[in-house]
Amino acid sequence: MKRLAVGIACAVLLAWGVGALAHEGEHDAAQPAKAKQGTLTGEVVDTGCYLGHAEKGAKHQQCAALCIQKGMPMGLLTSTGDLYLLVPPHSNAEAYKKLKEMASQNVEVTGAIMERNGMKSIEVASARKAPAKS
Repeated sequence: MKRLAVGIACAVLLAWGVGALAHEGEHDAAQPAKAKQGTLTGEVVDTGCYLGHAEKGAKHQQCAALCIQKGMPMGLLTSTGDLYLLVPPHSNAEAYKKLKEMASQNVEVTGAIMERNGMKSIEVASARKAPAKS
């Protein structure tokens, strides 16, 4: 009986180890190609209200600011209708934090632009209010 219990325990540990290695291999295979650096211009939106109700613009500024303050993810809506998830870099999130105060404003964001499975994002390296159009 003792041998059986030890044998089962060894089999479980072996299966777990093989599964963990297989998962790690999948993780490596899923790594994206190198992100391209660029600058995007658009409106800072809260993703919940924009995706759920198409809310944006100056009339939605107070709600967007409140939603972002409460933790709703921010997006950058370009003039072509593309929505980019705004994500903070691990090293310095100051520019990302600055965007939290710019709900419904047009901004320029520079950073690593990425896409996976149709989801677009930009890692916010720098951000500033967009220049007025002439």
